[in-house]
Amino acid sequence: MITEDIKAALKKACQQFGGSVEPELTRPEEQFGDFSTNVALQLAKKIGKKPQEIAAKIVDELKGHGIKAEIAGPGFINIRLSDETLWQAAMSAVELPEPNKGQEILVEFGDPNPFKEMHIGHAYSYIVGDSIASILEASGAKVERLSYHGDVGLHVAKAIWGMKNDPSFDKEKIGGTIRNNIGLYYSKGSLAYERNEKAKAEIERINQQIYDRSDSEINELYDWGKQKSFGYFDQVLKDLGIHQAERFLESESAQKGEKLVEQNLDKVFEKSDGAIVYKGEKAGLHTRVFITSAGLPTYETKDLGLAELKKEAYPKANRSIIITAHEQAEYFKVMLAALKEFDPVTADMTTHIYHGFVSLSSGKMSSRSGEVYSAVDLMLDVDEAAKKQFKKQNNSLRNAAIKYGFLKHRLGSDIVYDMAESVSLEGNSGPYLQYAHARACSILEKVETTDKAEASKLDDSERSLARKISEYPEVFAKAANELAPSHVCNYLYELAQSFNRFYEKSRIIEDPREAMRLKLVKNYRDVLANGLNLLNIEAPEKV
Repeated sequence: MITEDIKAALKKACQQFGGSVEPELTRPEEQFGDFSTNVALQLAKKIGKKPQEIAAKIVDELKGHGIKAEIAGPGFINIRLSDETLWQAAMSAVELPEPNKGQEILVEFGDPNPFKEMHIGHAYSYIVGDSIASILEASGAKVERLSYHGDVGLHVAKAIWGMKNDPSFDKEKIGGTIRNNIGLYYSKGSLAYERNEKAKAEIERINQQIYDRSDSEINELYDWGKQKSFGYFDQVLKDLGIHQAERFLESESAQKGEKLVEQNLDKVFEKSDGAIVYKGEKAGLHTRVFITSAGLPTYETKDLGLAELKKEAYPKANRSIIITAHEQAEYFKVMLAALKEFDPVTADMTTHIYHGFVSLSSGKMSSRSGEVYSAVDLMLDVDEAAKKQFKKQNNSLRNAAIKYGFLKHRLGSDIVYDMAESVSLEGNSGPYLQYAHARACSILEKVETTDKAEASKLDDSERSLARKISEYPEVFAKAANELAPSHVCNYLYELAQSFNRFYEKSRIIEDPREAMRLKLVKNYRDVLANGLNLLNIEAPEKV
């Protein structure tokens, strides 16, 4: 990667001053060069010399490295690559760094609960997690995609109560690929739990019976409903083009977590009013209940059990990443603080990152039936919007619109998803990038490219495109380090715009510089396809 070569050259040039410094590179505006560094200013503070005096000696030392360096301002150094060096960087741009080579990384995301609807927030989590997993895979890691589902708890009891107390309930009419009707029964049970004391008592009894499996009718409804729910989730994920993840279940983690809490009672946890709690104040946090006064494990305890299950299933894992909505940020701080007191290795290898809340620019956040806005509602509504834009509408374009529309936003911030914008071919959208890739493929189809083409002196438009192509490994490294797919999105959009400017100014076919320009187009196309692949968006040759 060219940035590492330049940093190494800078570091070597700095050795003459005896001061240790880690050079930093930034990308200035194109007219000022390809890179800029403040390394002379950093050294000046350490050794007490004038920045411009240091910069002059560094510039002199950098001669002969395929770069031209000059002093700017009070001691900044602007660096411009030779045409040959820039060309080679552009031609090798898809050779990505592998900082995580040899690492095994667990990435948990999605996590919809059976007996409930998979809503738009779950879709966002799946899309973000799947892209982060793909980026980490490209960085050399062996990645295990995981999901975690609440298959026990009050929400299940509410759904089963709703089924038992609805005269029209018919198992044969539930499910299908369009709607998870089981979620409607959860809504009925949830409303009854809030408004009817008798129903509340019945639901709590059902909840206990789900745990101890003491009632055959409830067992039958539970087993059938769970299987139906996961079948529905699988179909939605297939339609969205999400990689399948290994499922972990609360029913499996609960006992593991209870055992861990019991083993660490009076050491990490303590009793309080009949419950077992963790006093998070000692870690600057807050107290949370891990075992209720009724003797049931809370989500916190189940997550402790999940950490143990992951450790047993993947004993060689180096890192565990958990992706949830932002409202769980404080919860995870407490859970991980408790875990660290008795299993610091697992706690330290665990990273919780979160995404924001998703809303629609239309303001609509409920389904056609008045229930929560689901992942299926999202797909159907984007299909509708796409029909107004495309003559040929397909799942690839639909999924590109949804995935890119989510991923281009900075992770952690709330986002407003605009359907019309997401399917537009005139803006920053997934379909726009798919069309950009297909357009490059169309150019390359017209004439055979040759690997023998070498760069002569680059003109301004060629140099600008080559420069943008060469940035890809840096952007990728930043995305992998920060677990931020938005960096890839922003870069791909800028890359496509850079190509458009090049295409407007530069004739390609039947031009004396045809071979070289076709090589630029080919590498542009390859980088575009590689980046879309990191976002799990198809790069079609035709659209």
